[in-house]
Amino acid sequence: MNVFCYFYVFFTNELQKNMSKTEEFYKYINDGYKSKGDFITLGAGMLGEETVRNALVNIPLKMLNRHGLIAGATGTGKTKTLQVLAENMSEKGIPVLLMDVKGDLSGLAQASPGHPKIDERHEKIGIPFDAQKFPIEILTISEQKGVKLRATISEFGPVLLSRILDLTETQSGIVAIIFKYCDDNQLPLLDLKDFKKILQYVTNEGKEEIKEEYGRISTASTGAILRKVIEIEQQGGDLFFGEKSFEVDDLTRIDENGKGVISVLRLTDIQDKPKLFSTFMLQLLAEVYETFPEQGDSGQPELVIFIDEAHLVFDEASKALLSQIESIIKLIRSKGIGLYFVTQNPKDVPEDVLAQLGMKIQHALRAFTAKDRKAIKLAAENYPDSEYYDTKEVLTQLGIGEALVSVLNEKGIPTPLARTMLRAPMSRMDILTEKEIDEVIDSSKLISKYNKTVDRESAYELLNEKIKRINKEKTEEDDYKEREKTRRKSSSRSRSTRMNPIIKVLTSATFIRSVFGILKKVM
Repeated sequence: MNVFCYFYVFFTNELQKNMSKTEEFYKYINDGYKSKGDFITLGAGMLGEETVRNALVNIPLKMLNRHGLIAGATGTGKTKTLQVLAENMSEKGIPVLLMDVKGDLSGLAQASPGHPKIDERHEKIGIPFDAQKFPIEILTISEQKGVKLRATISEFGPVLLSRILDLTETQSGIVAIIFKYCDDNQLPLLDLKDFKKILQYVTNEGKEEIKEEYGRISTASTGAILRKVIEIEQQGGDLFFGEKSFEVDDLTRIDENGKGVISVLRLTDIQDKPKLFSTFMLQLLAEVYETFPEQGDSGQPELVIFIDEAHLVFDEASKALLSQIESIIKLIRSKGIGLYFVTQNPKDVPEDVLAQLGMKIQHALRAFTAKDRKAIKLAAENYPDSEYYDTKEVLTQLGIGEALVSVLNEKGIPTPLARTMLRAPMSRMDILTEKEIDEVIDSSKLISKYNKTVDRESAYELLNEKIKRINKEKTEEDDYKEREKTRRKSSSRSRSTRMNPIIKVLTSATFIRSVFGILKKVM
C-alpha cells in the first residue's frame, strides 16, 4: 500500500509539473504572439514532441512587409509553408506573387480534397480546417503557357543593364553613351536586337559620327559587350525583352470576393538559366520600387513576393548586381512590399540580405557531414535563445510540416522562438492538370493585354534604314568618283593623241607639194 501511495504521489507530482510547464509554455507563446491588429495564424507551438493546443503562432499583418525567410532541407515542407502563407495573405486581401520553380504551386486554384491526417493536425493546433480555392493568374517569362512578362531595354536604363551584364567601368561608360545617342536621335531601344544593332552601328557605319559627337569608342569593348548580350539572349532574353511591357500594378489586383489575386510565375524551365532569372528579378524589384508610392508602416502590405529557390538570384549575381539587390531590399519595405526568400539553407542568402528579414521559418536541416553540422550551428545562431529548446538539436529533429518560427511583433520586436506545428494548405497540395491550367488561362483578364506580339519601329529598323542611306550615299559617291576618274583619263588620252596645228600644216600634202614646186623653180 505504501508503495502504491509512493508511486501515486510521484506520478501526481510529475503530472502537475508537466501541466505547470505546459501552462507556462502556453502563456509564453500567447503572450509572445498576441496581436491587437489583424494577423495570420501559422500553427501552434510545440513543447517537446507535443503540440500545445491553442498556443497559436501568429504574424501581424502590419509586419508582413518586413520580409522573411523559409528554409529547410528538401522534403521538409517549405513549399507547403509558402502555400499556407500565400493562401492566408490572399484571404486577407493581400495580393501575392509566387516564383513557381518546381511547378507545384498551381494547385492554389483548386480547393483541397481534405484528408483525415489534415483534420487530425488541425485538431491538435486548435483551428478549423476550411478547404477553399484562391484566385490565381499564371505568368511566364519563357515559352510556357501564361501571361507574358516583358520589359524593354530602355526601361532597364544604362546603369541597371550594365550591372546585369556585369560590365567593366569602361564598358558601362560605352553603354551610357549608346543610351544617350539613342535618346538624342529618337532611336527606341526595346529588345535585344535593337541593342545589338546599335552596338554594331557604333562600331562600323556610325563610328565617325559617334567619335565626333561623343568621343572614340573601342571596338574591343563593344565586342565584349556584345558577347555578354548574346549570353543573355541564349538564356531566353529575346523572349523577355520587348513589348508590351508588364505593368506592376497588375500584380496588386483584388478579386470580386475581396481576395488578393495570387500571381504564379511558372519557372520550371528556368533553373538552368540563372542569368535570365536574376535579370527578371532585379528589373521587377526596381520597377516596383520606382512605381509604388511611399507608404511607411500601414495595416498590411500592398504586395508580397515569394522567391523560391532564392539561390538562383544570388549565385550568378556579380558584386555590383548583389549590391543593387541589397539596396532595393532595404528600401522597398517603405513601399509596402514584403519579400520572402525560400531556400534550402540560410547561407544561400547573403548576410546583408539575411539581416533585413524579420520573419524566419526554419524547417529541418540534415547533418550528414561535418560541413552540414557547421551549417546547422550557423543557422541556429540566426534565432533567439529559448529556455524551451536547444536550437541546434531541434533543427535536426523537426518533422515534416514542423518548423522553428520567429517573427516580429507589432512593436517590431522579435517574438519568442517557437517550434511550430504548421497548419495545412486549404488548397490542393498538387499541380493542376493541363486542362485546368488552360481553364485558368482562358479566364485570365490579362492575356489579351500582354500576349499580343508587338514589334513597332525601333532602333533596329531605324538604324537599318540609316545604314541603307549611308551605303547608298557612299555608293553614289564612289560611282561619281569612278566616273570622274574615267573622264579625266579619257581627257588625258584625247590631249595626248591630238596633233599640234603647226605640225599638222607642215605635214599636210598641199604644203609638201607647194614646197616641192618652189624648189623646182629655184633649181
